[in-house]
Amino acid sequence: MKVLLAGATGTVGTELIPQLISAGHSVLGLTRTERGAAKLAEAGVTGLVADMMDRDALLAAVKGHQADAVMHQATAITGVPLFHRALYPTGALRERGTANLIAAAEEVGARRFVTQSFFLGYGYRDHGPEPVTEDRPFAEPARGPFGVHMRTIRANEEQVFNTPGIEGIALRYGLFYGPEVTTRKMMAMARRRMLPEVHPASVISLVHIHDAASAAVAALDRGRPGQAYNVADDEPVAFDEYVRALARAAKAPAPPRVPGWLLTPVPYMRAFMTGVRIRISSERAKRELGWAPAYPSYRDGL
Repeated sequence: MKVLLAGATGTVGTELIPQLISAGHSVLGLTRTERGAAKLAEAGVTGLVADMMDRDALLAAVKGHQADAVMHQATAITGVPLFHRALYPTGALRERGTANLIAAAEEVGARRFVTQSFFLGYGYRDHGPEPVTEDRPFAEPARGPFGVHMRTIRANEEQVFNTPGIEGIALRYGLFYGPEVTTRKMMAMARRRMLPEVHPASVISLVHIHDAASAAVAALDRGRPGQAYNVADDEPVAFDEYVRALARAAKAPAPPRVPGWLLTPVPYMRAFMTGVRIRISSERAKRELGWAPAYPSYRDGL
């Protein structure tokens, strides 16, 4: 297939491009800069310069091109989010950006649409000890800033599932880690003893960026239209243990141990590091997509 890839120079996109090419696909990569286009050319990709949040510019950039599928892997996260507002630009990409990409899909004649979703669409709360499957309620309305996050996650999936003529598939990724900006920043924080173990600690599901990309390639070929797939490794981890593992990988001193109330000034990070307990199941992706993580545990991936 020919794939129009949004977020082509980002965390997952950079890992995804060689996997798509290796699988026999060709790529049109969206980037906001000429420098990004040059980087894509070096990777064997045709770069299209446009901001996906600018509908007119995006449609002008893709005009005259054809593609079989669109992949939405764009985010605006460049570090460790502390406050809710740090996620609002990514929320806009999920909501308005997705709408613009659907218009671009119509312009290039693409029917297949694979979009990046997020495991915390199941809710920032304690989900108990049982694995969370795709049958659980997802992106339900919530109050306050969490309601903003839920609305944009829901808008992303609903648009790709419900637009006539679009075969929409959503990948509900766990927390990314690997050779990418947030992991590197957390390791740098650990070296300065600025990344604490917080108690009580959340339990989260992780996915290495290599495995996030391989799931997208599998979904392109084998995903069922209208279907969401959880994509994470096989070993959910308490956040304090993950912090210790990051410190060990960074050859950093043992992290300081602090109570969760100390994170009150950074409300998003407090909720994420202390209030969430979610163990997502990727069995549907394994069964239907033929996908399996190359890094089944963060212990392997780090």
